[in-house]
Amino acid sequence: MAIALPPTPIAANASHEESDEHAEEHAPLIAETDQASDVGRAPPKADPEHRYGDNASLPIAFLILLLTWAIVFASNPFALGWFFYHPVLQTASLLAFTYGIVTLQPTAHADTKAAGLSRHQRAMLLLGFPAITFGVFAMWLNKTVHGAAHATTWHGVFGYMTISWMVIQVLIGGGSVWFDGRLLGGSSRAKRAWKYHRLSGYLLFPMLLFTIHLAGSWSDWVTMSSLYAIRVVAYDIAPLVLFAAILSRVRYVQA
Repeated sequence: MAIALPPTPIAANASHEESDEHAEEHAPLIAETDQASDVGRAPPKADPEHRYGDNASLPIAFLILLLTWAIVFASNPFALGWFFYHPVLQTASLLAFTYGIVTLQPTAHADTKAAGLSRHQRAMLLLGFPAITFGVFAMWLNKTVHGAAHATTWHGVFGYMTISWMVIQVLIGGGSVWFDGRLLGGSSRAKRAWKYHRLSGYLLFPMLLFTIHLAGSWSDWVTMSSLYAIRVVAYDIAPLVLFAAILSRVRYVQA
């Protein structure tokens, strides 16, 4: 999921002669830093960019993956058929998406913005998005093979909503940075789309976490295959802590 990309190269290289009346139009909805005077300068090696939540996000995402995989592999995985790939890949995609956000957010300097964007796109487009897409397909195929109805639970409904939103998120995010924004009609439109893409990512991520909560805490298979304490930790507490850690890294929201 291309959840939250950094300010685009288009915005970074925009003409300094742009009039003040357009400045507010291109201002990001979610600012990545409140140190505007530092933008464009290389960060000191002894002063790495760091924010609250940096040390919590990835371990929590990994904990959700670890506990989920433990449940799956302890439940005769060879007998699960196509369903096996669904929880395994969905939690793997969560870890990739979390890394994509974490590696992108702390960017106050031009060089870290560019490096963060590159890492972000690799995590989202090469790992997270393919994993979650195949995970959804595996669940769809499993139900189809067994003649079961689709999207009959809240988890299923939110799952299809999330993947649909994610496809749009990827297209808009890519269109705003690839080919100098020409895919969206030029740099001006790309810059406007960029700030909404970033805000959309911060709304999409908790929806993904809520979908995981619905699966882990309420689905019949998980409740029959795991201990209550594990479900509380992995699917009730951990998603809330992960969202709080990600949210704590956002500096401010600009109207």
